[in-house]
Amino acid sequence: MGKKALVVGGGIAGLASAIGLRERGWDVEVLEQAPSFEEVGAGLSLWPNALNALDELGVGAVVREKSVLDGEAGIRDARGRWLSRTDVAEIRNRFGHVALVHRATLLDILRSALPSECLRAGVAVTHVTADGQVQCADGDLRGDLVLGADGVNSTVRRAVWPDAPAPRYAGYTAWRFVTRGPVDVGPGGETWGHGERFGYATLSDGRVYCFATANVDEGSDGGDVAGLRDRFGDWHDPVPRLLAEADDADLLHHDLYDLPPLPTYAKDRVALVGDAAHAMTPNLGQGACQALEDAVVLAGCATHGDLAAYDAERRPRATMISKRSARIGRVAQLQATPAVAVRNLVMKATPASAMLRSLAPVLSWRPPSSAA
Repeated sequence: MGKKALVVGGGIAGLASAIGLRERGWDVEVLEQAPSFEEVGAGLSLWPNALNALDELGVGAVVREKSVLDGEAGIRDARGRWLSRTDVAEIRNRFGHVALVHRATLLDILRSALPSECLRAGVAVTHVTADGQVQCADGDLRGDLVLGADGVNSTVRRAVWPDAPAPRYAGYTAWRFVTRGPVDVGPGGETWGHGERFGYATLSDGRVYCFATANVDEGSDGGDVAGLRDRFGDWHDPVPRLLAEADDADLLHHDLYDLPPLPTYAKDRVALVGDAAHAMTPNLGQGACQALEDAVVLAGCATHGDLAAYDAERRPRATMISKRSARIGRVAQLQATPAVAVRNLVMKATPASAMLRSLAPVLSWRPPSSAA
């Protein structure tokens, strides 16, 4: 019998970590507080570093099969004029494919890679101690390793890191939805306005994943699709057509938060992965990607009994990417007309090669075994 790992949280970080640990002989239980492992969410970008991690976990090929690879992208202004274009072909040549997949599809692939007996839904974890004790509503458990994969408001983090800083509001909120049916939209990308953004990309079944942001006070009423149409309905095509295909039942609304840097991601027998460790804004599309990197590195380090090595490898990198994402968000969400005008001029004047150079430290990551 291998060592016992208890993974608190059944999202991308938890499931991927469970796969990596099982591949190394661990006995794993994934504890999900929801009554079932449901397929939820909208679209998800998987950059080359994430696909490298998924390859290491043995599921990269099937993820690629169910994704749109290397779609066109860029940034426009609210009138539809291009501010910058993403050289996706050069990204592929230098780093590998970029994939767009429905989050529910990725979760289903990850769950399918685990035996059903590993997955325990309806388990509410109430407290964790650094020595591996996990208190649940229906009884206590103990693990040689406990992973906090339970998101930005992590119970594990609050229990084992009681002095850790609280998540901080980024200053803007987000809406996400997938259109009810296929929509022909051409190249995807984002549109940056004054304190508002709208982005879209086509999924493998022809439906379109859409997201929008706006500078609002924390906790403001998210409204409904009608409110989004009022806010973005006069933007360039295809934004109005996409909003016409939105349904209130499928609209997700969340205020956006990031997590100030923690002093460590590991303590005794407990480690944090994904948003529990380094919740970041979505401006670089790296939240899920960093969770997948965590899973690969954690599995290797934990198997060698060296959680300190996991912390040393992951924390500086995740902190760097989180800070970059926050900076991009501040620029993207500029609201004053003079600042927006300067931003747009600078973006038009910046060559695509400069963007690729800035992305290289993020996209060039490979699993430690591959890098060696």
